[in-house]
Amino acid sequence: MRKKTSVVRSRKPVIVVRSAPRDRRRALVRFAGRTEQAAIGRGGVTALKREGDGATPRAAMRLIAGYVRRDRLLLPPTRLPMRTTRPGMLWCDAPRHAAYNRPVKAPFPAGHEKMMRDDGLYDVCLILDWNISSRRRYAGSAIFFHLIRPGYGPTEGCIAVSLPAMRRLIRHVRRGTIVKVM
Repeated sequence: MRKKTSVVRSRKPVIVVRSAPRDRRRALVRFAGRTEQAAIGRGGVTALKREGDGATPRAAMRLIAGYVRRDRLLLPPTRLPMRTTRPGMLWCDAPRHAAYNRPVKAPFPAGHEKMMRDDGLYDVCLILDWNISSRRRYAGSAIFFHLIRPGYGPTEGCIAVSLPAMRRLIRHVRRGTIVKVM
């Protein structure tokens, strides 16, 4: 009798983000058997994401990499590639510009977001593959997984969690981890 061998395949972790039942600007984030509170876009979740609508895209997005303000905090070990945020790092959010939804450097004349923010929201900023690999003008830019505002105020379309939740989450992610917004 032949012995059966089984093939064990390594699955990438999945983070599930569900809108909160009573507030479309809030969400519950589930990963590694944990559930954390989060904020999402001021426009709730949408299947038809457009630049400036303030909504979080309903989609399964891969984590690509991240940024961390090492001058402000240290993170636990992670398998996600993390870059140090530095002065002059920006993200283009101008749909008509050739660098739309890409990192750029200051000085930059077109619309952009500063990656080194005074308010600390991007002290940990994970890049989601929304409109990056297959880019379309006006389909939304700078969709990140970042830190929360005090009081869990809504984002401009991103997903945001507390620093303690991010510290727990960062241990379980790697390039290609799926963030599924429902």
